[in-house]
Amino acid sequence: MFLLLFLSLVSTIFAGNNPIKIAAHMPAKAGPPLLEAFVSFSIELAFFPDYAGGNTQDYALYDPNLTLATHGIYTNRSSDYPTILSIGKSFFESYSTWPNTKYIHGFNLANNESAGYETLVATIPLACEALRGGKLAYWELGNEPDLYKTSAQGPVRSPIWTEQDYVNDWLNESRIIKEVVSQNCPREPYGYYAPSFAGTNNSLNPITTWNAGLDTNKDIRIISSHKLLGKYGLPFILGETNSLYNEGAPGLSNAFGAALWGVDFNLWCASQCIRRTHMHQGTDYRYASWQPIETNKTTIGTKPPYYGNIAVAAMLGDLIQSIVSVLNLPLRSPMESAYATYTNGIMQRIAVINMVEYNYTTTNRTARPTANYNFQVPTTCGETATVRRLMANGSDAITGITFNGYSYNYELKNGMPVRLANSTRGEYIKVSKKGIVTVGVPYSSAAILEFAQC
Repeated sequence: MFLLLFLSLVSTIFAGNNPIKIAAHMPAKAGPPLLEAFVSFSIELAFFPDYAGGNTQDYALYDPNLTLATHGIYTNRSSDYPTILSIGKSFFESYSTWPNTKYIHGFNLANNESAGYETLVATIPLACEALRGGKLAYWELGNEPDLYKTSAQGPVRSPIWTEQDYVNDWLNESRIIKEVVSQNCPREPYGYYAPSFAGTNNSLNPITTWNAGLDTNKDIRIISSHKLLGKYGLPFILGETNSLYNEGAPGLSNAFGAALWGVDFNLWCASQCIRRTHMHQGTDYRYASWQPIETNKTTIGTKPPYYGNIAVAAMLGDLIQSIVSVLNLPLRSPMESAYATYTNGIMQRIAVINMVEYNYTTTNRTARPTANYNFQVPTTCGETATVRRLMANGSDAITGITFNGYSYNYELKNGMPVRLANSTRGEYIKVSKKGIVTVGVPYSSAAILEFAQC
């Protein structure tokens, strides 16, 4: 039934008829090589550490007598996360949850009173112990300090706090971290994600901050921002990002359309010199890729954005064994996008994302249209391409999502991949002798074409 629909409802009003020519060898306008684990996560410290940070990083105070990992109190300052937060020694056991994972541990910079200093000195040895053996990627000191004077959750610095004041605070505390780290885990890597600003137009200017000597000690390894920022000869990443401000919106950030947006957003970032993205997560967050526990707000399980994460990983391939770059392939309409990946300089995959809205819950909906996309690949790419599809019943779908015929639904196998019999997998399309390949993509879906050799 799917194939009949796919063949009978074809539209070319978005894709156009002229094939897009794709070079075999990587052009100069492609993005730079990506860092490993390109799609990573930033998780609110109050909920669970991977990149242990987020707003609650700057609320966390250490309580050596706390037997729980965390104890948070929600206030009227935010309904999404606790703004009074204590962490205990067992918090650091969370770093053993995921195998083969590297972490960025975030320290509290906002609290500049004695409790903040005591937390810093007391938790560095605990973090060192928990992250031994290759788990530590970097440290982070402070989260979104450019909002310290203006935060909607309450300012933690005076209105006259300047970029130089921030730099002085950061350098003073980072030197404390270095001293205690040298005593507790001297063999582990030492360096920072910084400055982790929320944006480029807040109360602290990122350029002024850098010029004020933030990297005086030459220990910043990655320039991290939560929006775009200029480069200073270091890799630039988005240290905390996602689809919508304030943890997303129900019915939008947790629908299939958000998965398609995530594919487009991350591949666009990869093509534009952004070397890694951390998609922000938290319990009950509307834009979260998964919900780890059942609450009175949100059911446990895999959420639509997760499928977008899977699709991006499939598009990029092995970032450890290979050098991978992404090229944006401009299309005619802003409702669609396409990208090519180059592995070790050779074109290997094409992704097409159709973001024309198709809501399957609309009572008067019509049959789902399909758009054709034409590409001209090198004749060395072979006679066929494999196709893996990111599919759901429509952009407003919350469940029933698959990638390449697999579901990661928690109810099926606790989130492990399950092959669905009624979903297309193992699809092949022909490549002409002149290298022309045409793929049909239903509205509100995406497809990845892979070539055995080019």
